[in-house]
Amino acid sequence: MASRSAPPLLWLGLPSALLVALVCWLSTYYSTLVVWEVRKFVPFLAAALVVAACAGLPAWLVRSVAARRSEAGRPGAVRTVGWLGLLVGLGVAAWWITHTDYDQDRTYAGSATVVTGTRLPDLEPRAPYLVGKAQAGPTLGDVSGDISDVTYLPDVNRFATLVERRGWLAGYEVGVTQVIAVEGRGQDAQKCRFDPAADARIGGAFGHNLGRLISERQRWVTFEDSDAYVYCDGDVPKVVVPLKRQVGILVVTERPAGVAVYDGRTGTVTVTTDPKGIPGPTYPISLAKRQREATHGLHGFADWWFERAGWDASDDGANDDNASEFTLNRADHSGPVYVTPLTPPGSASSVVAVSSVPAQHPGRDLAPMTVYRLDPTWASPQAIVARIKADYPDVCCYNQDTVFEVIPTGGDSWVATTGSEQALRYRVVGNGQLQGPEATCLKTADGRPIRCGTKPAAQTPPPVGDPRTLTNEELADLQRRVAEEVSRRLREK
Repeated sequence: MASRSAPPLLWLGLPSALLVALVCWLSTYYSTLVVWEVRKFVPFLAAALVVAACAGLPAWLVRSVAARRSEAGRPGAVRTVGWLGLLVGLGVAAWWITHTDYDQDRTYAGSATVVTGTRLPDLEPRAPYLVGKAQAGPTLGDVSGDISDVTYLPDVNRFATLVERRGWLAGYEVGVTQVIAVEGRGQDAQKCRFDPAADARIGGAFGHNLGRLISERQRWVTFEDSDAYVYCDGDVPKVVVPLKRQVGILVVTERPAGVAVYDGRTGTVTVTTDPKGIPGPTYPISLAKRQREATHGLHGFADWWFERAGWDASDDGANDDNASEFTLNRADHSGPVYVTPLTPPGSASSVVAVSSVPAQHPGRDLAPMTVYRLDPTWASPQAIVARIKADYPDVCCYNQDTVFEVIPTGGDSWVATTGSEQALRYRVVGNGQLQGPEATCLKTADGRPIRCGTKPAAQTPPPVGDPRTLTNEELADLQRRVAEEVSRRLREK
């Protein structure tokens, strides 16, 4: 009697599947990517199983009962039950997936504390991020590379620029940190070059991929490219990569997993959960953003579904390019934070709260997020910008000058900077309600007071003589008078 052989497809498919599984397991990098993506789809896979069960199980039961009763000639009943089960299954699956999103927000929102009557701690102002980003290129000098990232390091009050070396199998070229000058261009730039032996970078090919090196040190963790940055440890560049891990099965969320530090001299990677001594935001800004967005899940499902709960980042056009997660240093130097002005969902544009998340957080749990309710609420950033332009037409905004980033710096204070991306000129501070004698006050870019907008300038004779001999106040007053006279003559034509 001839022996029954296994199908050829089984002989070919099973070893191939085992080989692929073995390769993925041995490759810590690819196995991590596969596990992360599969875990993201677990809720959808569970929903698909629910649909299949709802559609198939009732139909199978009807068919079994009909067969026992010798009523096999009733296929219509089986078909009807199958379709009804499919519709029920699709409804349950849609509810499942939607509620999973709500449960994710609820999980992230569990780290939030909403306080009323507690003042937002004082924060140190900084140069606008867009200015730091714009001045990164001119600071590079003869570096022949491409900018990968610009990050503000509040611990040292510097903007850090990470530059990729050109080439397919190349790593990074140089790290640059600079202090953005309060007037004029950036200054005190420090460059630290990567050694050719340190030839890995984020997104690199094959063995030059920094993600591979990190996976070899710490499996099952990943990161966002935008969270990484560089700093100079003396003349040694070090790339800091805040890490994240996944938790949960049917409701999958992310948690911090420490930081990976890539040494630009030796090419080695170290992973630690203690960010002490590392300048810069070691808590993933992408995770802080996700926590802030999850405030919509602070209340019930109906409020979440109709977007009646939580807050949105203030987005009225004043801070288009950088509207949330401002990285600032606390005035008492107790650590940097991510700060975001918040508005209620809908058409309201007034700032009603400010969220704060530590930018450095040890351990593997979510950093605590505090939402400070403002009482009274603030005018919108767009209204603040309009007030600045109205109060100081002599210094803002003409030619290519503009107002950068209305940033909260305390319980009832904000700061905005005027000038161009290549040269800061003035700083304007004020209160959120735009009320009182110091609703807005003009200062030099380094913080020396000039005048407040609600106090009319004294009617003194215009200063004369060499402009270089004038004080800042006299020069600003002269500029204002000239602008007003030019405007008047143009109107008379």
